[in-house]
Amino acid sequence: MMSADQLNSHLMELELDDDGRIKRTGNVTTATTHIITVVVGAGVLALSWAMAQLGWILGITSMFIFSSISVFTYGLMADCYRFPDPINGKRNYTYMQAVKVYLGGNMHMVCGSILYAKLAGITVGYTITSSISLAAVEKIVCVHRKGHEVDCSSSLNPYTVGFGILQMFLSQIPNFHELTWLSTIAAITSFGYVFIAIALCLSRLISGKWAPTSITGIKVGPELSLEDKVMRMCSSMGNIALACTYATVIYDIMVKKTFFSLSCEFSSIEIL
Repeated sequence: MMSADQLNSHLMELELDDDGRIKRTGNVTTATTHIITVVVGAGVLALSWAMAQLGWILGITSMFIFSSISVFTYGLMADCYRFPDPINGKRNYTYMQAVKVYLGGNMHMVCGSILYAKLAGITVGYTITSSISLAAVEKIVCVHRKGHEVDCSSSLNPYTVGFGILQMFLSQIPNFHELTWLSTIAAITSFGYVFIAIALCLSRLISGKWAPTSITGIKVGPELSLEDKVMRMCSSMGNIALACTYATVIYDIMVKKTFFSLSCEFSSIEIL
């Protein structure tokens, strides 16, 4: 055990940031890893389906619009990281704190409520998606073992509850945000999603079991009503918007160097 004098001496030897806290170890590499994990994540798996629904014109236009909005918005948020000066001002450690110092009043409560509602929605979405994926894996295994004649449907409830319990345990890990190696692994798996999507598209193309693409997307016909077409288009634009956002982690990955340049560097990734 260190004495009080030894502890004070040790703290004085530590290199501190301009806000008096222990100097941050984040850099472009770690920030890049976190952003890739969020942007190039499971959302890319739905982009090919979204493009098929929207068509070449609206699909590419939607990607460009949402990615441009993301770059512009995160540039503004990066400038709001410090107050009142974006370079030498006092740091804002959370999104709500930044809103409070810039907008004042109770706006930080309103914006914070929207942010936490979005976090809750994302959590529910990932839980449902994970449950559906696990159930699909179980169904594939069942079909391969017992054939197509057997009913291989299963309930999502066990997977939903199990995934939720697992997340509750993982959320108790201290300093979870400092596990850079975990984000590195997640970034690698994120690129795995991209290769999976490419492989699925190529397999359909090589097998010849594919429908011709269109500049307006899948056409309304006997198998697709106008109402379903509109619903699919809205869902597709939602998938694209979700794939172009990392607002939930932007303040967590802020580093000492200017973040705006890093946001601009990732505009090309978001467009993809």
